[in-house]
Amino acid sequence: MDRRRRERREIDKEKMEDYGYILDFMPYGHPDDKRPIHRREPIAQIVGEKFFTLLEVSIKKGLTPLVMDKVYIGKEERDVVNKIKKRLRYDQLTPAAKSELPYVLEHIVKTYADRFVEFFNKAEPITTRLHQLELLPGVGKKTMWAIIDERKKEPFKSFEDIANRVKGLQHPEKLIVNRIIYELKNPGVKYKIFTV
Repeated sequence: MDRRRRERREIDKEKMEDYGYILDFMPYGHPDDKRPIHRREPIAQIVGEKFFTLLEVSIKKGLTPLVMDKVYIGKEERDVVNKIKKRLRYDQLTPAAKSELPYVLEHIVKTYADRFVEFFNKAEPITTRLHQLELLPGVGKKTMWAIIDERKKEPFKSFEDIANRVKGLQHPEKLIVNRIIYELKNPGVKYKIFTV
């Protein structure tokens, strides 16, 4: 039992986020908090940049981070975040955080485009009937085969390259954002590509 816990902790450490993006900042704490205002601490809801983990963090006094600000949440000294309070599910996000999430995710996907373009180049079959590319919303067998045929000729270099070479695929970055949101909304989904 003890060995299993250690192994689980090691796996969890590998999946820890170092940076996150602010989705919503609440200077007087969570609206549902029943404590008096002078007892509350400023909190923010953030999304991790690597595994898209949704977190609630407390913010250091006197700081007012803006939506889409990148903040350090790793183990070292933090400049904006005081502590990580808890992990969140999608349905625990505030309405403001839910509305900002697609824009923040699109910013992350475009910022780290190489990582996601590499997904189009390296995606492989999951089973004999299902391919990783088919997990993207709007990608069926026909589009999947078009992507595979094009990447055999030459690996994709950018999202624009994918959109130009694959007919019927206009905004590949939006497909990735939609898949990430789907995985966040449905944590029990069988196949996860981008989230933990």
